[in-house]
Amino acid sequence: MRIIGVDPGIATTGYGFVESDGNRSIMLAFGCVITAPDLATPARLELVYRGLTEVVEKFRPDVMVVEKLFFAKNCKSVMQVGEARGVALLVGQLAMLSVFEYTPLQIKQAVVGYGRAEKSQVQQMVKVLLGLPTIPRPDDAADALAVALCHAHTGSNSAAISRRGNYV
Repeated sequence: MRIIGVDPGIATTGYGFVESDGNRSIMLAFGCVITAPDLATPARLELVYRGLTEVVEKFRPDVMVVEKLFFAKNCKSVMQVGEARGVALLVGQLAMLSVFEYTPLQIKQAVVGYGRAEKSQVQQMVKVLLGLPTIPRPDDAADALAVALCHAHTGSNSAAISRRGNYV
C-alpha cells in the first residue's frame, strides 16, 4: 500500500510517501509545500492545493492520511491549520483516495509506542523505522512521514477504517 501522510499548515504543509506491506515500510519521498507569509490566505491555500495535487499525481498513493487538529491556545493559527487541513482533505477526495485522520496522540502511540512522546522521539523513530541515515528535514516532512507510518502500523486493524470518501 502506498500512503501519503500530510502534516497540514498554512506556512508549511509537510508530506511524506511510504510504501508498506503492513510489516515493513520504506520511504519513497518527502517534502513540504511552503507559502510566503506576505501572501493573502486564499493565495497560500491555493499553493497548498497545487503542491499537494502535484505530488499526489506524481506518486499515486492508495490512501491519504491527515493529522487531525488538536487544541491550541492561538485561535488564529488553529483556524489557519484547519483551512490547510480542509485543502488537504479536498485534494484527497478529488483524487478519489480513501482518506483517514489520526490525532497526534494516535500517531505518537503508533510510531513510538507512547502517546505522550516528545517530538524528537517521534522523529528519531521515523528515522529508525524507515532505515534513514538522518532525521528528515524540515520537521513538517518528518511529521508527515510519522502520519503515514501511523496508518501503515494501525490502519488495517483500526476500528476507524473508512470507505472511499468517508472520514473518521
